[in-house]
Amino acid sequence: MSINANKIIAVRTSKTVYRDGDRVLKVFDEDYSKADVLNEALNQARIEETELHVPKVLEVCKMDGRWTIVSEFIPGKTLAALMAEHPEKRDAYLEMFVDLQLKMHAQNAPGLPKLKDKMNTKICQTNLDATTRYELHTRLEGMPKHKKVCHGDFNPSNIIITPDGVPYILDWSHATQGNASADAARTYLLFCLSGDRELADQYLKLFCKKSDTAMQYVQKWLPIVAASQSVKGRPEEREFLLHWVNVVDYE
Repeated sequence: MSINANKIIAVRTSKTVYRDGDRVLKVFDEDYSKADVLNEALNQARIEETELHVPKVLEVCKMDGRWTIVSEFIPGKTLAALMAEHPEKRDAYLEMFVDLQLKMHAQNAPGLPKLKDKMNTKICQTNLDATTRYELHTRLEGMPKHKKVCHGDFNPSNIIITPDGVPYILDWSHATQGNASADAARTYLLFCLSGDRELADQYLKLFCKKSDTAMQYVQKWLPIVAASQSVKGRPEEREFLLHWVNVVDYE
């Protein structure tokens, strides 16, 4: 099957997303890991078994020689687009965003990879010196073990709001089961990376209030999450994330 290049929805690093009628084709670059493609499809299929609204995976195939995940098309606008179009509703949208994240954290998907295992592997892959890596591994090991569904890239551009107001969560390539505060730390850093520190701080306060979590507890995750996310980040993002690793005074 060939791809209609006139129907591009989004272009991301290593992948392009197309619409094909009532289906979405996520087409990966030729050199993209087959295992990573299959793992993403499997993660999404596992999330389909929870109470969350996600696009259903229809098939995994090759198109024009490239691995492709085919899923159902969800009509609507991203929460990021709605926040940009209606700045006067930003607080209400942020509240919806946090409520959805908390609903996600209340789910259970035993087949997902363990968050701690993934982060330990990523810390090993950084260019940080041995002393810093040791401190990060030690801090990670000391964090409580949970089994909550964590998205790993939870931000308003990965949420589609349908015309009748139902939120769908997209892009489960980074999904794990683990500690919800690590997921919140990742979302906080994503807001910071987008250049909106004010919104990042507003988000963190709201998340901590609604989840009854101490802000210091989420902040304790920041160097661990920043280090693990720096591995695949763009050069300018890597520099920003490593700043978060280096400014922390370890106990």
